[in-house]
Amino acid sequence: MVFGYGDMINASRPVYDEYPAMSIHDRAAQFSPFAALTGFEDAVAESARFTESRRELTEDEQTQLNIKLVKLEESLPYSDELNITYFLPDKRKKGGSYEHIAGSVRIIDHYCRELVMTDGLRIPIDDLVDITIEDQKNRNDL
Repeated sequence: MVFGYGDMINASRPVYDEYPAMSIHDRAAQFSPFAALTGFEDAVAESARFTESRRELTEDEQTQLNIKLVKLEESLPYSDELNITYFLPDKRKKGGSYEHIAGSVRIIDHYCRELVMTDGLRIPIDDLVDITIEDQKNRNDL
């Protein structure tokens, strides 16, 4: 037995001519959760994303890299398959990541200070960390 609501329990909902009946889907949408902080979850995920700091090369490492670049330029346009390690700065936050690629260099663009790979990738010379020939066991040129 229900006290105080007996007259409403079995009553039908009011119907108004000027307001059409709301669909069940729209009615349920009224009670869906509200995201007051739009983009907050994305911002938290972005700040949690890990980036590495750029490591400065020592003077000896820089000298070795310069020697490798000179030898590479002498071998162009017939460069061997190389393994290149370079720092890729992150576009959204401080830091970046170290990338390792294998490929051949098409040209060294001195004006833009970039290595241009045969696949079109352009790597800034200032971001280079290491260059080695893929088959390092057989050759020690680079």
